[in-house]
Amino acid sequence: MDFTAIRTEFQLPARFPDDVLADARREPDTAGREDATALPLVTIDPPGAKDLDQAMFIERRDDGYRVHYAIADLGAIVVPGGALDQEVRRRGQTFYLPDGNVPLHPVELSEGASSLLPDQTRPAALWTLDLDATGELTAAHVRRALVRSVARLDYQHAEHPSIALLPEVGELRRKKAVERGAIELRLPEQEAVQIDGELRLVVHPRTPADAWNAEISLLTGMAAAKIMLDAKVGLLRTLPAPEAKAIEELRRSARNLGADWPEGATAAQVLDRLDPAQPAALALYTDATRLLRGAAYTAFDGALPDQRVHGGIGAPYAHVTAPLRRLVDRYGAEICLAICAGEPVPDWVRQALPELPKVMEVSDGLAAKVERACLDLAEATVLASNIGMDFDAVVLRSGNGKGEIFIEDPAVLATCTGELPEGERITARLVTADPATRTVSFQRV
Repeated sequence: MDFTAIRTEFQLPARFPDDVLADARREPDTAGREDATALPLVTIDPPGAKDLDQAMFIERRDDGYRVHYAIADLGAIVVPGGALDQEVRRRGQTFYLPDGNVPLHPVELSEGASSLLPDQTRPAALWTLDLDATGELTAAHVRRALVRSVARLDYQHAEHPSIALLPEVGELRRKKAVERGAIELRLPEQEAVQIDGELRLVVHPRTPADAWNAEISLLTGMAAAKIMLDAKVGLLRTLPAPEAKAIEELRRSARNLGADWPEGATAAQVLDRLDPAQPAALALYTDATRLLRGAAYTAFDGALPDQRVHGGIGAPYAHVTAPLRRLVDRYGAEICLAICAGEPVPDWVRQALPELPKVMEVSDGLAAKVERACLDLAEATVLASNIGMDFDAVVLRSGNGKGEIFIEDPAVLATCTGELPEGERITARLVTADPATRTVSFQRV
């Protein structure tokens, strides 16, 4: 099954112009870079991924840790103002569809010359992040380097001497996140995939390695934000802190669902203690999405912005770890590289700062619409022959005689009518599954 209609509907680009491809095939400029190829870095990505942005190596240092974190450095190839630069400014990010991605950069670059593939020497922005025994960041620095990954791992098989300390560091950082008030919603990550030509709806398994790896990325983004704020120039990912009313509503939901909320506990602590395998936990995670509204990109140059913190992370934060897939990360990296080198932030970066929040807002909005349309079409297609069939479901939210349910197999999030007690298992009968309109609906039996 292809998703051509969705590509057409949202006017996703079909190919890269010839001059953009020519730019992407340039030889990387590696002059003057530190040779860090002796570091035994490894990558951890979903199975089959080829656009590998990050590679890491963690070692013990005194009574703490040192994290070496290499990020693909597009500054070695992308010429500011060139054809490739202008094209990625139009795209904003990679768009993911079940029948193939619409990449931010040509695959010659994103899956080739800039990807941190194993046994290949690549230009990188190499972060050195020092942590104390509790996992607290004590020093951070980034510089241009040449690196060489020694292994390509995935989340199901993330064992290697280079990251033997990842579980230890990851758990310490997770503890710090809860102390900061970070909100983690361990909701099922629904995905439409094609396996041997068959369309399937699955839940993306979140392994411990996935969570630990995410903590290293968050650590780097927080380090980048501090560097930017100290220099009074940068681009933050921000989110207002949850309002008291939203916290009180979540507390009320927890009571209704029978979830324990001890006196004095924060929302982060309550959510962290939940078992995501329990229906009530899924419902409370869904309710907690109201705490994470209002995300934005905040650019500043010369004066600090009023909004500096990402409320869902509990600290200032900047995107710098996924430049192959997201435009803004390249600019964040260039800012931090310049500051750490004691050099002025390049004029082309400063000139773009006021425009980037809008570029990313539009791109993020489009990506969300494309993802939802693909899932809606996949759900309707997979379920089309099952009208009238009953499914086991969990009620995620409800109100006014209808609500949202989650079915584990096939992995479906859909509208359901009837009396729907949040956080409970019900039997739901499939009423509608129409691929033409991309609609699916259920009714409680």
